[in-house]
Amino acid sequence: MLELAVDDLTVSRGGVPVLERLSFRLGGGEVLVLRGPNGSGKTTLLRTLAGLQPPMAGRISLPPEAIAYGAHADGLKATLTVAENLAFWARIHGTREIEPALDDFNLQSLRNRAAQNLSAGQKRRLGLARLLVTGRPIWLLDEPTVSLDQASVTLFADAVRAHVAAGGAALIATHIDLRLEAGIFDVGPFKADPDAPARTPSPFDEAFA
Repeated sequence: MLELAVDDLTVSRGGVPVLERLSFRLGGGEVLVLRGPNGSGKTTLLRTLAGLQPPMAGRISLPPEAIAYGAHADGLKATLTVAENLAFWARIHGTREIEPALDDFNLQSLRNRAAQNLSAGQKRRLGLARLLVTGRPIWLLDEPTVSLDQASVTLFADAVRAHVAAGGAALIATHIDLRLEAGIFDVGPFKADPDAPARTPSPFDEAFA
């Protein structure tokens, strides 16, 4: 059974606790929206769940190789075409098919254009299309609609709906209403004590600061 389980989790930035004692569950077929003001720790939480930095305390339980993480950066190879970028990520994740991703994010007409020649919105659509070629069931998404126009926001929301309808799950940090059937998790009540003593950051922390 697909489930991301978070128990009594504390996450930190630069050795300083940001959020503490977080607990929640996200199962297959579910969307959970992270809410909280800028700087409240949503990105730090997502990076920790994605395995890019260690938690300060608590436990994260999920199936192996389950996470696809969409961050602020689009993660594109500038000199590769749209199709080549998707094919690269498909090979990395052991999948083959890129045509549905091109269709779902309206990229077919751009398939032979180099990523460096795309607009900001087109780059974001390509970055999001990568999710579809990973084969990963749990999507962790940090402000995924940045640079998207309304039509592209609708494409993204439709992709999330299709993903969860197929048994996947999505955890999304966003300030906009995507009109999804979703739970809301407000990180505000879990803000860490700013006067708590900091620990010395490990080299692993600093690599992703």
